[in-house]
Amino acid sequence: MTTPEPGTQRLREPAHRVSSRARSWWALRSVVGTVVLLTPQIVAAFVLPEFADVLLVTGVATLLVGVVHLIVVPRVRYRLHRWEVTDDAVHTLSGWLRLEWRIAPISRIQTVDTDRGPLQRLFGLSSVTVTTASSSGALAIDGLDADAAVDLADRLTRVTETLGGDAT
Repeated sequence: MTTPEPGTQRLREPAHRVSSRARSWWALRSVVGTVVLLTPQIVAAFVLPEFADVLLVTGVATLLVGVVHLIVVPRVRYRLHRWEVTDDAVHTLSGWLRLEWRIAPISRIQTVDTDRGPLQRLFGLSSVTVTTASSSGALAIDGLDADAAVDLADRLTRVTETLGGDAT
């Protein structure tokens, strides 16, 4: 293990996991995505029986990929997705194939938004999006308990209001 240079800090895993219910939300999204991809193939097989063999093969492939996605992705995402707010920054770690590690200084926060889509509401979840003065875009923390998301948004709003300025 190497020692960081003076004045730098080693990246560490953010402290908090998302809600355990996020696994069910991600699994349901996987099922919905698979059904959306599979339905036109099934319909086409009935409408165009001359292509039924090809559509059967693509349908089986779609179903297999969907099942693997359903089994693997929610577990991996839950194990990896983390977030933390310190006095100085918002830290996020997300992804499943490609990990994205983001750190946004509190002083750069411009807006804090919460979002609860229909599937999230079904599981009592919410997302918090932190928009910064960064060309990399907003930080999103998906799969938070709805109450925790409101508390986080309130905390970030209070902290940024005390800083003043325009976050640029």
